[in-house]
Amino acid sequence: MKQGTKGSAATGIPDPSAAVRVPSQPRAGDVERERLAAPGAARGEHTHSEQPLHRPRAVVQRSSVRGQVLDALRTALVTGDLRPGEVYSAPALGDRFGVSATPVREAMQQLALEGAVEVVPNRGFRVVERGARELAELAEVRALIEVPVMLRLARTVSADRWSALRPAAEATVRAASSGCRATYAESDRAFHRAMLSLSGNEQLVQVADDLHRRAQWPLVGAPASRGRGDLVADAAEHVTLLDALVVGDPEAVGNLIAAHFTTTL
Repeated sequence: MKQGTKGSAATGIPDPSAAVRVPSQPRAGDVERERLAAPGAARGEHTHSEQPLHRPRAVVQRSSVRGQVLDALRTALVTGDLRPGEVYSAPALGDRFGVSATPVREAMQQLALEGAVEVVPNRGFRVVERGARELAELAEVRALIEVPVMLRLARTVSADRWSALRPAAEATVRAASSGCRATYAESDRAFHRAMLSLSGNEQLVQVADDLHRRAQWPLVGAPASRGRGDLVADAAEHVTLLDALVVGDPEAVGNLIAAHFTTTL
């Protein structure tokens, strides 16, 4: 143990009073010699004077649980299991998912940042009520962002690269055929992300994906989900759009992508 550091040699627990004691200032030469003499200093390793870093095992595990709860809550929003206008408490949702209230509360706070829910003090979280006007506004913003990008990509991206997205488009068709709104919502966003990723602008992809997710939340007073036929028709538009991109028809691309925003779930 170095001089000036108090503690029990048996337990290795430092004396708390040492944390507030200001040591005498050593000369610069002494500091440099001590640094070079410390084992592993030249390699950037921990020396015996440093506190060891603990593995963040519990933090990683909690983060994993929170992520799973967040995914489950997002699915419940899309399917309408979490109803607009209703208030849900973290403990009650924790019981539903078989977890403690803490990861539920953290996941709900993330949804609050995204605008899906709002905090109700001493009660929980209320699912935001959205109307047709908000959905139309989201469609307008998405069009302002994505249509110019897609038109540019239609002129600059090769047919081979567009053809490589065929599996993603076909995946939306299979998801729509299942009739599961949540499954289709995820595949729908994945296809749009794949197209926009060809721009090389990750910030644009993230903003567009957030807007797309918001557009998938159900409207207040509307049916919890669209019918299977609606989903299949929506997915068919993906295939038609991809066909136009492969043949290099920017005019058709512009018309198709703009119309698609107004029918997205």
